[in-house]
Amino acid sequence: MLDQLTQLVQQFGEEAVVKNNAVPNKHNEEVIKETGNSIFSGLQKIASEGGVEQLAGLFQEKTIDSSNPVVQQLTQQLSGNLGEKFGLNTDTSSNVAGTLIPQVLNSLVNKAKDPKDGSFQISDIVNAISGNSGQASNIMDTISKYGVQFGLDQNADGKLDVGDVMVIAKSGGLSGFFGRLFKK
Repeated sequence: MLDQLTQLVQQFGEEAVVKNNAVPNKHNEEVIKETGNSIFSGLQKIASEGGVEQLAGLFQEKTIDSSNPVVQQLTQQLSGNLGEKFGLNTDTSSNVAGTLIPQVLNSLVNKAKDPKDGSFQISDIVNAISGNSGQASNIMDTISKYGVQFGLDQNADGKLDVGDVMVIAKSGGLSGFFGRLFKK
């Protein structure tokens, strides 16, 4: 997943890093790589510290912006890393982090929500950031809980599972199911 995340950072890094005169060209590649690493390790840290609701909440957002607590935490971490590792001043590192983090997370979450895009799966993301630990099931349980709250529990068993997906698939397709789950 880290490679895929780095590809997203490269995609959005053109303006924030490469065309940014405040970032020395000799550091462009390293800044992009550090951004991907910081996002990944930051998400892992949030998961390990019990931020299950915050992470699950990312998948409920229509647009992830700088007001999101996960974005704020990741931006602060990346900004510090860029200043420390590459000598970027506070304004430059804050601008790079504040631009890239929301863009990358929006793209990541939207790709995971899109049933036609197989590049990211919610379960794969959750497993990667939780290290395939018990936290993965906690995060998936929280996502499932939100799905039940949104009326997606089709068989009234109190959980969101494959049985619910099958009922919805027969009556309107998976795109409707994921659309309702993620408010699309």
